[in-house]
Amino acid sequence: MNLNEFKQKLFEAGEKQGFKDMELYYQRTDSLNVKVFKGEVDNYSVSDSSGLSFRGTLNDKMGYSYTEKIDDSSIEMLVNEAKENAQVIEDKDVVEIFAGSPSYSEFEGYSKELEQLTAEKIIQFAKELEQEAYKLDDRVVSVNMCQVAKSEGEKLIANSKGLEKAAKDNLAYCVVSVVVKEGESVKSDMQFLGTKELKDFDAKKVAKEAVDKATSALGASSIKSKTYPTIIKNTTAANLLATFSSTFTAEAVQKGMSLLKGRIGDEVATSQVTIVDDPLYQKGLMSTPFDAEGVATYTKNVVENGKLNTFLHNLKTARKDGVKSTGNASKASYKGAVGIAPTNMFIKPQSKGYDEMVQSIEEGVIITSLQGLHSGANTVSGDFSLAAAGYLIENGEIKRPVDQITIAGNFFEVLKDIEEIGNDLEFGLPSNGYIGSPSLKIKGIAVSG
Repeated sequence: MNLNEFKQKLFEAGEKQGFKDMELYYQRTDSLNVKVFKGEVDNYSVSDSSGLSFRGTLNDKMGYSYTEKIDDSSIEMLVNEAKENAQVIEDKDVVEIFAGSPSYSEFEGYSKELEQLTAEKIIQFAKELEQEAYKLDDRVVSVNMCQVAKSEGEKLIANSKGLEKAAKDNLAYCVVSVVVKEGESVKSDMQFLGTKELKDFDAKKVAKEAVDKATSALGASSIKSKTYPTIIKNTTAANLLATFSSTFTAEAVQKGMSLLKGRIGDEVATSQVTIVDDPLYQKGLMSTPFDAEGVATYTKNVVENGKLNTFLHNLKTARKDGVKSTGNASKASYKGAVGIAPTNMFIKPQSKGYDEMVQSIEEGVIITSLQGLHSGANTVSGDFSLAAAGYLIENGEIKRPVDQITIAGNFFEVLKDIEEIGNDLEFGLPSNGYIGSPSLKIKGIAVSG
């Protein structure tokens, strides 16, 4: 049974049970994942998952159900479960089925180029990536992770109000992690690459980035405790922003879980800072022309020149605040409830080079990694105390690697203490959004050695 036929039968069955407005949300994901270890394929997995959810309003309550089977036998089950769900739900907030936006972007997230990345080529690249890591430096004692994968997905949202939108996307990624040793010093580091372009799959480049990061940390030691001018390296700054990204969601604000409540129009960062949420970013791994409720997405400055412009909204939170949805409704899968998440969120890069920032500091630190972001950061207050590593700067030069330190501060104060923003925008691993940042020069951060 095709989806259109299934949708018609489902909505007819729902109408007979008293549902007013109804929605079908379909999602499919195909993926190929390869891991190699010591020149051999250690793991090869292919997965194909699909399913759909049904939502509908019954007596002004929203019922919900889902299934992996798309056939006649699922229709009655979907409707009955959604009906039972609607009858017991206690949430008094109005949840609507969306009729559609006036227009939608022509954004295309599917790369035909990635179709050339066959299973054979993925295996070949994974082996080459591992070999390059070993060849680059005699101090590489282990490549403890070498993974290459590609994924393809499609989604469709259709409802009884006439909305029907579909989108298809794909991506490829690799992760390589190395362990290096010199004397008694042992360090490890990794490099992640997510892309839609085959040219980015450069084994020597990816391996070198991982090996260089690991070897540059060999022989690291602590430093004395004090407040240092600090450069937070791009991917580390991205991880910090990702940790606190929920504070920009209207859901967190309305639940009292964000200090930004009531601060639209206020200065929340230095005037150099613009934080963008761009669901139409061509290189973004979370790009989409419409969100999980069918609302058209668009590029927006959440913070612009230091001022808070908007929160990220879905239809429910937008109705509460009397504004329009920003197109940030999110579902982890067809099984999940509708929430809010950033898409491709990043601090807008500027012209300053990383080396220029280093040269401008007489004595300071560069932070290249943070540990304990989930346990050592309070997303409500903005406070953090995190184990860190990086480099010591003396007289405008990187003097030596640093570890066994802790940095402490407040995310919102860091935003206000940014003195310079680099031109080296990089993104972290995608999770609840694809979050990026250039390197950031901070006036001062408290470091405990």
